[in-house]
Amino acid sequence: MKKILIAPSILSADFGKLNEEIASVAKYADLIHCDVMDGCFVPNITFGNEVVKCIKSAKPLDVHLMIVKPEKHIEAFAKCNEKVSMISFHLEATKQPKKIIKEIKDFGIKAGIAIKPETPAKKIFPFLKELDFVLVMTVEPGFGGQKFMQSVLPKIKELRELASELDIEADGGINAKTAKLATEAGANILVAGSYIFGAKDKKKAIEMLTG
Repeated sequence: MKKILIAPSILSADFGKLNEEIASVAKYADLIHCDVMDGCFVPNITFGNEVVKCIKSAKPLDVHLMIVKPEKHIEAFAKCNEKVSMISFHLEATKQPKKIIKEIKDFGIKAGIAIKPETPAKKIFPFLKELDFVLVMTVEPGFGGQKFMQSVLPKIKELRELASELDIEADGGINAKTAKLATEAGANILVAGSYIFGAKDKKKAIEMLTG
């Protein structure tokens, strides 16, 4: 069983005091998850590489690109902050996945493919040997605070059975209850936003995800 890693999503943080919010969870987390949304691939707009550039974090940054044509922006995100250690892009947003994977890795950063709930796991089978991780959306991408979709669990199981050493990230609707479902299915990186940043005791909230 791979170690469970926790990646608080700053999508649910107070952007008016972002670095303070990150500092409040970094001690207890493994990664800091940055949801980049462009208002085109998903209906919401969050931030770009200039905001990621300003992030001060004791933990590595996990950048999730929910944008169209991510191939145009890999270099900007790879170079904007030395703490960027993982970049994932959506398979549904590009026709050049192999090129993007190579470019991310050429920057010395872990490369991942993200997929929406309705995208079958088999769509990423051709790329598994080249990937460092896969991000499985357990809600429809675009907004925080959504309900976890249990219908996605078989997809996580399928990926884990096929790639026992691969990091599998579950993103969306993660709380103490759904974290257990996701990890039992095979996920080992849990992205949680509102559950962590909305908690009075953030340390306890994070501990509940791994307990």
